[in-house]
Amino acid sequence: MAFVEVRNVSKTYRSGEISVEALKDVSFDIYEGEILSILGPSGCGKSTLLNCLSGIDTPTEGKVMIRGVDLHSLKDDEKTRFRAMNMGFVFQFYNLIPVLNAVENVELAMLTMGSNQKKAREAAMEILAKVNLMEREHYLPSRLSGGERQRVSIARALVHKPAIVWADEPTGALDTKTSGDLMNLITELNQTLNQTFVIVTHDERVSDYSNRILHMDSGHILKIEENNELKVEEC
Repeated sequence: MAFVEVRNVSKTYRSGEISVEALKDVSFDIYEGEILSILGPSGCGKSTLLNCLSGIDTPTEGKVMIRGVDLHSLKDDEKTRFRAMNMGFVFQFYNLIPVLNAVENVELAMLTMGSNQKKAREAAMEILAKVNLMEREHYLPSRLSGGERQRVSIARALVHKPAIVWADEPTGALDTKTSGDLMNLITELNQTLNQTFVIVTHDERVSDYSNRILHMDSGHILKIEENNELKVEEC
């Protein structure tokens, strides 16, 4: 059974008499424990799709079922709670709080969910170890490299053990080597934690690390490709 079921999702943006179809009758499944890349050029609808899948935006038509729950049928407070409990997010430009150090940025995700300070700190330290940042735990974001900042953001996304992590252009601000290191890390976390990742990207190299690649253009799915030669390298 599919972990996430996407059925006939369309999204139209309207401004006065002008309407733009960003997504056009999109249907596919996401399976637990996989890395799925959504690949396509700028403006193809991939970020809009990610927003509709994750509840940031609402489809004009269609359904998104996550673990049997119709995400967009939930009331606003129910949706917020469901997203907090089941989802993690990674963004291109990290979105770290500059006055908080690495461990404080990570534990904040737990504290906002009602966890006590001790439990939040323990969970943050544990996941920072998994992303190889224990020696940087007290560094402010300004003292971290781009790759290290993205590792902190991945730790923040994973600290509450979500069902799925949505990543929007996670390598977009990184150089080629750092991008490869980051994708090696995501692959390792996927395999050791059975963590599901959905990654929006225009970088075809990211698809080398993915189990499946969903190709998009002009709001449509062109094809879904299986990757039988998953790339894993030593960092």
